[in-house]
Amino acid sequence: MSAMANLKPRHFLWDVEGKVARVRLDRPERKNPLTFDSYAELRDTFRDLVYADDVDAVVFLPNGGNFCSGGDVHDIIGPLVKMDMKALLAFTRMTGDFVKAMLNCGKPIISAVDGVAVGAGAIIAMASDIRIATPEAKTAFLFTRVGLAGCDMGACAILPRIIGQGRAAELLYTGRTMSAAEGERWGFYNRLVEPATLEADALDLAARIVAGPTFAHGITKTQLNQEWSMGLDQAIEAEAQAQAICMQTGDFERAYKAFVAKEKPVFEGN
Repeated sequence: MSAMANLKPRHFLWDVEGKVARVRLDRPERKNPLTFDSYAELRDTFRDLVYADDVDAVVFLPNGGNFCSGGDVHDIIGPLVKMDMKALLAFTRMTGDFVKAMLNCGKPIISAVDGVAVGAGAIIAMASDIRIATPEAKTAFLFTRVGLAGCDMGACAILPRIIGQGRAAELLYTGRTMSAAEGERWGFYNRLVEPATLEADALDLAARIVAGPTFAHGITKTQLNQEWSMGLDQAIEAEAQAQAICMQTGDFERAYKAFVAKEKPVFEGN
């Protein structure tokens, strides 16, 4: 296992408090676009989180009133139009690897969205486990508006599972903005909160999650992702094995002893 609380990334903001990591993209004057460097550093960070024992949840937060405006037009899109196929495929695989790292990091991820969350910013929210937003949040999978397909970074696989095939198809074909009210009604956003309380609400939710059995949370995240490609019989068997593993943890025994003593269990993540 490794420690990541003292990580000093170059291309985004990171701090850890109470085993909750807070991530902010750090170009508020441009509505926090991603660059080649920030993509790669985020990918590597989430890959490393698998082995971190001092981080049990991650919260993506807005910066300067916006979440993320997607790939930077000048720093990414401009250079892409000059690349050959080999370089383009290396880039698209790298961005996809960022989503894979989020899905496979073993930690619950919360996105707290305010303002703009478009393109890759919408993907970050989509690839998170839980999403909350303000009424002003504007979410768009706008790839088609720059001449690209909507099938970017797992959007055609993940988005329909969240909001349904027809709604996802509309957003991915048109690139139009999904309002916060639509996002909540369709199940993309778990709930809407006021801007003044967005960060506190997201961090409170993360704190409640990390107060639980965090080893078991990692199992839950794994099953949520892996069962997409399982039949029902396979899924039930996988969950039987997963739950048997969790029954060998100290947290399971702690919960039982606390119940007998009529106390609240204090979980230790093992």
